[in-house]
Amino acid sequence: LPEGGVDGLHEDSRIIGLIYTFKFSYYFVQPADIENIERAVDEALAQAAENLAQLEHIHESLTAGLAEQVKRERARLEVEIKQVADKALHSVQRWRDVQLSQLTKLESHFSTSKAEVCRVQERLKALDIAMQMAREVRRVPSLGQYCTLDQVLETLQAPVDKQSFDMTCLRVGSRISLSELPPKGFHSNSPNRKLPWQHAEGRNSNYMPTNCGMFSMPQKKGQQSPRANSPSPQGSSPSPRPRRRSSLSCKSLDSDLGTPDVIIEEFLDEGQENAAPPTGPELANVKWRTHKRKKNLYYGNKKNVTQWVVVTHVVNPSHFYVSYVAEKREHEILSKKINHLCCRNICLFTSSDTVETGSMIFVKSKEGLWCRANVVEVLQNDCVEVVKSCPITQLARVKVFLLDYGLTKSIPIQRSEKTTESLLKAANNHLRKLGESLNADLRHFTPQAIRCSLKDLVPYDLTKGWSKEAQVEFCSVVGTLAVEMRPLGQDRDSLLVDLRKVPMDQSSDSPISVREYLVFIEVARFYSPVSLGRRPLLYYPPVYPKINTELNAVVSHINSPADFYIQLVDNMESLLLSAKLQDCYNATATTGEDELNIYCPVIGQACVALYDDKLWYRAQVIGLILQTNPGGRKVEVRYVDFGNNKILSVSDLRKIKNEFFALPSMAIHCCLSEVIPLDGENWSEACTNRLISLAHQKLVTIMATGKVPKTEPLPVKLFESGLNGPLANIAELLVKEQLACFRVGIKSTHASSPGDDSAIWDPPLELSSELEGLDSPDQNLPAQLKDLKVRVSHVNSPSSFYVQLSQYDSHLKRICELVKQQCGITEPQDVVWKEDMYCAANINGVWERGQICSEVTSSNIAEVMLCDHGNKVKLHVSNLRPLPSSLTGSMSLECTLTDIRPAGGRSTWTATACDLISYYLTGASAVVTIKELTDERPVPVTLFCSNKMGQFVSIADFLASEGLALKERKPRDAVKPKESDAQSSVSEMQTKGSDGEKQNTPEPTASLIPTCSVPSVVPPKPAPRTIISAEKVKTQLYLPPEVPCLGHIQISVSAVADDGVIYVRTQNAESQLEALRERIQQSMKTLPKQKPYTWRSVQGCAVIGPDMLWYRGQLLEVLGGHVKVQYVDYGLVETIPVVHVYPRLLCDDVPQLCMPCQLHAINPVGGKWQQDAVALMREVLLNRCVDIQVVELPTDSRGPVTVEFFLDGLSLSRILCHHQHASMIVDPSVVEHSPTPFLDDWDIDTEGLKSPGEPMLGPFVYANLPQEGQKFQVRVKHLWTPNELFLWPLEGTADVEVDGETLDEALTRINENINSLSRLTNFRPGSPCLAEYSDGKYYRAKLLNVTSVEPVMILVQHVDFGSDDTLPTSNLFQVVLCVAIEQ
Repeated sequence: LPEGGVDGLHEDSRIIGLIYTFKFSYYFVQPADIENIERAVDEALAQAAENLAQLEHIHESLTAGLAEQVKRERARLEVEIKQVADKALHSVQRWRDVQLSQLTKLESHFSTSKAEVCRVQERLKALDIAMQMAREVRRVPSLGQYCTLDQVLETLQAPVDKQSFDMTCLRVGSRISLSELPPKGFHSNSPNRKLPWQHAEGRNSNYMPTNCGMFSMPQKKGQQSPRANSPSPQGSSPSPRPRRRSSLSCKSLDSDLGTPDVIIEEFLDEGQENAAPPTGPELANVKWRTHKRKKNLYYGNKKNVTQWVVVTHVVNPSHFYVSYVAEKREHEILSKKINHLCCRNICLFTSSDTVETGSMIFVKSKEGLWCRANVVEVLQNDCVEVVKSCPITQLARVKVFLLDYGLTKSIPIQRSEKTTESLLKAANNHLRKLGESLNADLRHFTPQAIRCSLKDLVPYDLTKGWSKEAQVEFCSVVGTLAVEMRPLGQDRDSLLVDLRKVPMDQSSDSPISVREYLVFIEVARFYSPVSLGRRPLLYYPPVYPKINTELNAVVSHINSPADFYIQLVDNMESLLLSAKLQDCYNATATTGEDELNIYCPVIGQACVALYDDKLWYRAQVIGLILQTNPGGRKVEVRYVDFGNNKILSVSDLRKIKNEFFALPSMAIHCCLSEVIPLDGENWSEACTNRLISLAHQKLVTIMATGKVPKTEPLPVKLFESGLNGPLANIAELLVKEQLACFRVGIKSTHASSPGDDSAIWDPPLELSSELEGLDSPDQNLPAQLKDLKVRVSHVNSPSSFYVQLSQYDSHLKRICELVKQQCGITEPQDVVWKEDMYCAANINGVWERGQICSEVTSSNIAEVMLCDHGNKVKLHVSNLRPLPSSLTGSMSLECTLTDIRPAGGRSTWTATACDLISYYLTGASAVVTIKELTDERPVPVTLFCSNKMGQFVSIADFLASEGLALKERKPRDAVKPKESDAQSSVSEMQTKGSDGEKQNTPEPTASLIPTCSVPSVVPPKPAPRTIISAEKVKTQLYLPPEVPCLGHIQISVSAVADDGVIYVRTQNAESQLEALRERIQQSMKTLPKQKPYTWRSVQGCAVIGPDMLWYRGQLLEVLGGHVKVQYVDYGLVETIPVVHVYPRLLCDDVPQLCMPCQLHAINPVGGKWQQDAVALMREVLLNRCVDIQVVELPTDSRGPVTVEFFLDGLSLSRILCHHQHASMIVDPSVVEHSPTPFLDDWDIDTEGLKSPGEPMLGPFVYANLPQEGQKFQVRVKHLWTPNELFLWPLEGTADVEVDGETLDEALTRINENINSLSRLTNFRPGSPCLAEYSDGKYYRAKLLNVTSVEPVMILVQHVDFGSDDTLPTSNLFQVVLCVAIEQ
């Protein structure tokens, strides 16, 4: 055996070795030792068996867990890989679509081929013109003397040289290639390899939109691929690549460089890659820049390509520097690289270095960043003149030109000591050197600043040169934002450009040219102006009327009879234009926004201009006032909707929005077609003034007599307009007054109406002679109920308006005279006025018949409805007289429009519909047809009113067209009206146009037979009159609710009205409600028969609710086919169809269970409850059981009870005041004499309780004021407003002493030991305290309220001065009793 025993053997030989060892050693081992070994081995084997079982169990668990873990992770990775693959496929698909869409602009890359095509087209055009001229000369030989025949023949005979056209350009490709970048998430096997987006600093890449002309040019022959010399991505700071890239996709300029997966490479000339950039100010020359990029941006077909730039430095408008916005990313990369290099010691100057003129160095800017610069001048110590070279240790001042900013800067080298170390430290603080190796790294970055000059712009005063104002105005207009630069040429080392401020939000705006702006404000002049055609948007031309058609119009402006403007009155949309303009532009003027300001107007530009009435109108610029009014910045505009011109300041102009281009110009340029001036040339001033007096701003009738181009005035005939049609011909009036003369061939028609030969005007209204003898005070409807001529006297809504029959006008006048005779001379009488009583009312000295609408109030004010007009007024009872029974009646008829209903699903008419119909109908003459005559009011009618064109328009159709009403659906089996019924007087009122066409009324039943074609008018047959008698029903109100006693009770809230009245039920009413509901349903088991009722006398009623159950209600208002009712047991108000209401009382022996309440001692904001306050009360009260305190009972049993609501102990009034919906009404008597609170007689043992740490002091006591009218001396302590200030009476308060010291002495003593006082811990409003003032001292104050919680801030008022202050709790101390004296 080896030295290790059996364990030293091989693993497979250990068992065999152990057996043979046992056999040899058996004879030498004692029996006791054998037993011990056997026992130890058995124990070890038992323990091993247990360990083996545990290991097997652990092995099984790990094996199963590993399998589950691998399965779960595999599933997760499969889902993630699928998602990433889908995203990559989507990105590739989207990129492909974008790139393919850009191929439409590929033609711009074949500039050579395109140029050759243009040459051939020019040659073809010249040859075609020459051939046409030759054919004409061949046909008419005499034409040869009017053209250059030799030149034509030379053009025809010129041979075509194929060699002169470069056909090889067709074989040249675009040299645009696509190189794939590794996708995001790709990692190389090399641990040091950086991804493309990780070393973006080293790229000289620039992603520009394709519309900026940044595609690459064709590659030269022998040019080597840049991939051969591209730097390795490994390393710490890769050098910038000598190539430029531009993305095909239009991305943002500041987008991440790692975003696109495929880019376009532009191949550069290898010979130019190593060329050094120019130095000095001449580096702004773009030749090197354009040669490096292989882009001819400024010549040939690229001359007008625009670029986005930022102006970096301005010397004057002819000398400034810009940088491309597209190179912003390159500038950032360059700045980072320069600052990285300057932090290294290799850039520090040493004592052996020199500074030479023309060399490139690094200079620290104001922002602390390093930038490239060229040395322009060097000044050495102890030298007066500049030197070309100077050691760094003797440098006194250096003048440099910043390559990337265009700024020339002078840098002094200031040092405290004259030692070499001090000189080097001072120089290195401002300068860094640029070695050859660093220069090679930076040579590929082009200078960012480009020198430019505004083309053809010279100073306003050539003798003085560019002024300071020109530089300031130039800087102010370009600002620091990006502007559009349009290259126009090149002059030595400067680009000739124009800068434009392109509009960003309004497509209709004209761009602001900086050149034109400087010329407009008169700081510069054009030497040779260049027009850059972009025509501004113009208005649509006005709509001209048809020839020989009579139209109503308003003459808006008159220059002469041959030059004036009219507006047609048939355009309803023009009425809303002015209101929209004011709303839009007054809002921008209020907020101070300058987005719509115009800085440089151009001739022909559309705009919005301010007029003398301070209103905005549409206008167009027609002239720039530059020479006649120097420095005034004025323009001449024409108001396109009126025709007048005006000279305005530019500040009164605004850009016009697109929405105001929709309507065409309203002003039509016209001239009188029949007359000419007396002298045949010029119109006299007297003739123009006479035309102004006849037609200016007046309604006239016009008739166009011919067609002319839009640029010439429209010839028209002009007639004065009257109620019955056109009156006199204005042209004939001018001739008659010898102010003008007729044209040749035109004769006077003696002021005949323009429609005498082609139209029949409405005859004047004839009053029936039979009505003269009527003495009835009430109007009686005629037998014919169709086409009644009426006058609308009052309008409430489309469902309630009042009309007066025109045939009763004289009768109404006679009734008014009788009322005045019988009632006007009587004295006021003591009459108890009741509801529905007739009276005579004195309104502004005119006596009218009236009817009392409601009970007279306590202030003797009565609401009266005028019987003959329909409107309601409120008058004092002193203006009322009893009306004799012989005069009672009404001459007005309440009507409602049929066949329409409110729009929007509403049951009531909107305020817009009511206002619109009231605006158009009040006082207007109309024609009505009564559909159904009953005793019920209002009467259903159809109403037609004449518009400004004299055509009758259905008011129902008008409301429907405006979207304010909907047409009622008619049944399919509706009977068509008979032919005889359609012939009515409305059809007789239609006119016939001058061209023979009939103009029809909108009424569908009107006959279209013209009056002139009927020899005798047959009177229509009266329609059968059907009178449906309405059942007259009168009901009383339900019994008033039971009013509780004063004190606290519990109630449940059922409703909160819009006026703030709260409807509640007591606990007793709650118990009765369920029983009442069952009783009502038992009594109404069937529906009553529906009949027409007169609802005027109905008060209490039965209502079918939305749940088809019966409820008790009260009728509040009748609204046509709907009624407004209130559920008396719930307080809710609802508008429902009239078919759901029945005029009968339900359980009339039971009083109303709902009681109205109003809050006590509270005043809502604005005098009435606002919607948000009502919403808050509904949120906290509805369907809740709360406590109330009945404060005051009403005098009327149906009036509201004055109560105080408590929600979990909180007062509802204080909640409303806290939310600033109301304010408390403070009663001084209650404050001074507040009753002692009621306390229960409890035996409370206070022994052992600690006394409060802070004494409970009451409020400050106010000083006694002098008597009224007494003069006294005061000291002004604090001025709050001119109407509110705080005074200190000097008499009786200045020298008051308490315990031998005055207030000032006590405060001085306390401030000396202020830290000995206790902090304030009780913050009750109104409690006294000591508060710190701004001078650091403490004065007496009282707490007002807590203004914030985090941190805690308290609002206090210094009671001895009147000023307020907000302080933390650390600045408040408890007041000492000795200073609690009068404030």
